[in-house]
Amino acid sequence: MNDHQLMTAALEQAQKALAAGEVPIGAVVAVDGEIIGTGHNERQASNDPTAHAEVLALRQAAQHQGDWRLADAILVVTLEPCPMCAGAAWASRIGRVVFGAANMEAG
Repeated sequence: MNDHQLMTAALEQAQKALAAGEVPIGAVVAVDGEIIGTGHNERQASNDPTAHAEVLALRQAAQHQGDWRLADAILVVTLEPCPMCAGAAWASRIGRVVFGAANMEAG
C-alpha cells in the first residue's frame, strides 16, 4: 500500500471513532505497505486518557512485530499527532510519520 492507501485506511479508523462518539482520529502503522497496527480514539469508551489512535496503533504494531522498535515502519494518522503521541512515535523509533491535517491546537 502507498501513502494514499494507508491514509484511506486511517480515515476508515477515524470513521469508527466517530460512530462510537469519539473524537474522529484514526491511525495505521505499516511496514513495506502492509498494515501491522490500527487504532482510533477510544478515550471515552475506555476511560483512558492515553487511548489515542496513534498510541493504540503503535501498541498493536509492536505486538505484531514482537519488538517495540518500529524503525522500519510508517505511522499514518488523520491529524497531526499531539505532543504525547509524537513522543510515543519517537519512543518507538518510528521511521516516518504522515498526517492528513495540521493540528492547530495541540500539534
